[in-house]
Amino acid sequence: MERTFFERLKRIQALAEIGLAYCDSHYDRERYEEIEAICLDMMQQLTDVPVTKIEAVIRENNGYKTPKVDVRAVVFNDDDQILLVQEKADGCWALPGGWADVGYTPRQIAEKECFEEAGLTVKAGRLLAVVDKTAQQMPPEFEYVYKLFIGCEPLGSQISVGSETDSVGWFSEHELPELSKPRNIESQIKMMFEYHRSGNPEVFMD
Repeated sequence: MERTFFERLKRIQALAEIGLAYCDSHYDRERYEEIEAICLDMMQQLTDVPVTKIEAVIRENNGYKTPKVDVRAVVFNDDDQILLVQEKADGCWALPGGWADVGYTPRQIAEKECFEEAGLTVKAGRLLAVVDKTAQQMPPEFEYVYKLFIGCEPLGSQISVGSETDSVGWFSEHELPELSKPRNIESQIKMMFEYHRSGNPEVFMD
């Protein structure tokens, strides 16, 4: 119930932000500002996060609220093990990746993140899945997020830790470490193993 309420607050805040970008009336602007202020206050009460920090995360200030994009590199070795990195943020494991950077294509982001976080040079291949974090029942957060899972071929075998990771390793499907759930959940990793086994050409999309 709390998750659903939080997601609806984010939607109302987004509508208020869009309204502020497009309204012409001074009175409408005041109403949208009040709606947004109420939403932020309620988010603060739900999360115990100060309003100033919430504003810094969720306000786009570019005219229209859109989802953020998270790109994840999916890499398997010859032993059918998947590449995961241990995040410094929570000590748990995730596919190499992160927020999409302006000026880079999705392929370039997957390749860059894999090298930066796991020390491995890869060639990005095809898009495997586009998931909506809310639809996937992942832990709630202030941003609305789409995640792109991109299959990559390793161009070497050497792996090493990066500036944002504590460790890196290859894991079989039935020996997965504790996953960093804000970044990926078990069902998503299992999906990647299924794509690896079957070679299914269809892209999964929420």
